[in-house]
Amino acid sequence: MRYIEWLVLFVLAACGTGLANLIGYGVGITDSIPGLAVLIVISMAAVVLTKVLPLKLPIVAYCSIIGLLSASPISPVRDFVIQAASNINFTAPFTMDGAFAGLASDQLKTFISQGWKILIVGIFVMTGTFLGSCLWDQMLLSLAGVI
Repeated sequence: MRYIEWLVLFVLAACGTGLANLIGYGVGITDSIPGLAVLIVISMAAVVLTKVLPLKLPIVAYCSIIGLLSASPISPVRDFVIQAASNINFTAPFTMDGAFAGLASDQLKTFISQGWKILIVGIFVMTGTFLGSCLWDQMLLSLAGVI
């Protein structure tokens, strides 16, 4: 993909993340913009590094490294990065990232060709995952004496 395509996707994801942050956590759009801008810059820098550096790491690895370095004590922008990113709830990007991951896969045509049957399978998978997580959490919290 070209850099402009990456940038458009990151901006779309930032818009969705800002909306999820507003609806789900009550953080205003204007409060979210600096954090979203930081995340876009870090993500774009990671995309550029994957193309430029001979070390072939996944983009998410470069995002992690850049994020850690930009928030580390040696970074001159540390305070701004931490303050801006703290306005973005950690789980707000999951909605948009999950949607993009599902839509960006090469299996979209296969998914559509499955028709209504895939919805039933998806409902069972999501329900099973949720109930399994609930049972696991209940067991561990009971063993720990928290509940």
